[in-house]
Formats: sequence, structure tokens, C-alpha cells
Amino acid sequence: MQLKKTPLNAAHYRLGAKMVEFGGWDMPVQYTGIIEEHNAVRNTVGIFDVSHMGEVYVTGLNAKTFINNLITNDINKLVPGQILYSPMCYEHGGIVDDLLVYKFSDEKFLIVVNASNIDKDFAWMQKNSQGAELVDHSSDVGEVALQGPKAHLVLQKLTKFDLNSLKTFYFAEFEVAGVKCLVSRTGYTGEDGFEIYIQAIETENIWNAILEAGQEFGIKPCGLGCRDSLRLEAGLMLYGNDMTENVTPLEAPLKWTVKLDNHEFIGKKALLEKPLTRKLVGFELLERAVSRHGNEVYINGQKFDLVASGIFSPTLQKPIGFAFVPMDLPMGGEIEIKIREGKIVKAKICSHRFYKRK
Repeated sequence: MQLKKTPLNAAHYRLGAKMVEFGGWDMPVQYTGIIEEHNAVRNTVGIFDVSHMGEVYVTGLNAKTFINNLITNDINKLVPGQILYSPMCYEHGGIVDDLLVYKFSDEKFLIVVNASNIDKDFAWMQKNSQGAELVDHSSDVGEVALQGPKAHLVLQKLTKFDLNSLKTFYFAEFEVAGVKCLVSRTGYTGEDGFEIYIQAIETENIWNAILEAGQEFGIKPCGLGCRDSLRLEAGLMLYGNDMTENVTPLEAPLKWTVKLDNHEFIGKKALLEKPLTRKLVGFELLERAVSRHGNEVYINGQKFDLVASGIFSPTLQKPIGFAFVPMDLPMGGEIEIKIREGKIVKAKICSHRFYKRK
């Protein structure tokens, strides 16, 4: 299978990135090193190529009705320029994907989905379109994410727009380095940051302009490796690991995104009726080891489920992760994780939000 390439593919090779297959894409996993890139985002600033993400525009008189039926969260209180995070579910309550909804007006929205799910998600949306007009612009759009406590200082050098006026989970359209962009302020790292959407042909110009503007702050190009460690520390889920079609948003720590009282949506009936037997929680290993996705989880010596995500945290300097455990297991309770054949280690249940920025 031939891998898909982002508009920055050649730039990654020129920078000496280590490239890997990710969701059918040829993507950088690291440049100078995962820990160095991770620390740059935590302490100064880093830039990511996220052009592989999917962008679907939804327009028409039925756009708002369609989206509210599609997702578990409620867009009725959104104002133009605001962004909403939500899962969308199958009828049985399992998660199709998690996504961001950008509201331009009641008749125009942008939905941003995960790269590996673009085709699946778009087909699901079309199946449930309710007369809304859907256009997949993923191949036309480039996107870079600027993340870290110095991100606003870097981006402000390239625009006349006052970034202090752009609140978290809002977006605006303005010029960056002389190029018209859509800029949002969400992030997937636990730090402040911006997502810059441009026409694909302009992506490398923006990437280079940001790298140059960020030199005085020690900016680092960053790969998928530190993107994963940063999001896990911040307690953010990854589709395919922590969320799948076999996981409901009530089993994942996403109850806050499920508005059961507000509106009807696909999967609501199943979420109301399906008994909950497990929950996704954070854990810290109590022994010197690192757990990974797929490691077996034991409760009182009996296999229960699997580790969803696991790393050695560069920021906290300890092994952490997410795992499915019984609903009645309390905070501070202990589990066991089979790291490898003959190696079972103890872990303590804790909040899934390991890191919060100051």
C-alpha cells in the first residue's frame, strides 16, 4: 500500500525526521528525539504537522440538526467562532470517532476528525446526513499545530491579529505571514497552542515562517512520539487505543460530553440502557517498568481487561497509563499489569489527568 503524504512530507525528510507509517500516512515520529521534543513543548514551544487530520464542511438549513443528531454533545449553546469537542457513536453506543465542531453559523460548520478515520467518518456522516450538505476538504487543507507556553509569542510575530482576544476553544480567520488562515486555540498537548489551517499549497510557507519566528524561543519541530506522550500526560484520549467502536463515552472518562437530557442522538438509547461494568482510569506503576497498549490487567489475580495506553512520563519521571478496570474499583485501588511473560507488576489507580499546566 502506498502511504499518503502531507504537504510537508519533503520538509520532514530535509529536517532528518525519522518517518513511520501512521494511519496510512508517512509521518515523522521524531526529529532530534522524543524527550527533547516533549520538553520543548512543555517548557517553550514546538510545532507539529497535523495536515493528515480530516476536515469536513457541513452547510445548509439542516446543518445544525444533522450535527446534533450525530454527536453526543450539544451544539445549541455554541456561538459563531466557538468550538465543541464530542464523540460520535454508533447505534450500540460504541465510538465512531472523537471530533471537533467549529461553528461559523447555524448553516455552516467545520468538523475535524482523526486522520485514520477520515473515510469511515465521512461515510457515516453521509449515511446520517438528514439533508445537510457535506464536503470532505481533507486533501485540500494543510494544518500545523503550534504548542507550548511560548506559542502565542511566536505566532504574534507573524500576525496583526491580537491573539489575546482569541479564547480557548474559539477560532478566527486572519492573515499569518501574509497568508489567509483559519486559526483555532485548542491543543492536544496540555499546553496553550494554536492550530493553523491553510490551503495545502501554502502549508510549507507557514511552517517555515513559524520555524523562523520561533528561533529566538528555541522552537522544535515535533513528531508523533512526543505528541503521544504529551497528550497522555494531559489525560487526553487517543482513538484506536483508549476509544474504539467497542468503547462507549461513558466507559471512557467522557461523561461530560454526553448530554443525555438535552437532545436525541445516535447511540443515546444504548447509552441509557447498557449496564456499565468497566471504566477507563489512570494508573501509576509501583515498580520499575513501563506498560504498553495491550498489556493484560489483573484484578485479584484474575485477568479483567487491557492497558489502553502506557508510557514513561518525561515530565513526571514515572510510568503512567490508562487501563480499563471494574466500575467499583476506587481511586487508590491496586491492579496488576502483565508487562511480559513472567513479569507482573503492581499499579495504583489515580486520576487520568496526570499533568495540568500552571
